[in-house]
Amino acid sequence: TPAELNAALAAKDFLLVNVHIPYEGEIPGTDSHIPFDDIPALTDYLGTDLEVAAVLYCKSDFMSTTAGAELVALGYSSIRYLEGGMTAWEAAGYPLTP
Repeated sequence: TPAELNAALAAKDFLLVNVHIPYEGEIPGTDSHIPFDDIPALTDYLGTDLEVAAVLYCKSDFMSTTAGAELVALGYSSIRYLEGGMTAWEAAGYPLTP
């Protein structure tokens, strides 16, 4: 949820990846922007450690759940997504950067 992500960002120990296309801003602390449908680029970025912790997000959560499901199918075990995406993040009062 937005509140859980906001709390986790205080002691960030995961990769935060914006997978939304087209680019429409990002959550402060984002590590990378990689399109949700470019799974090879996502796996290159995440690397070969299948236990790497990552949170994916997009505008609503459709693209992030799609990419996340593909990554889990490839064996990644610590992939999460932001429920409600950037829309829920902003609705909860948290900022986006352009």
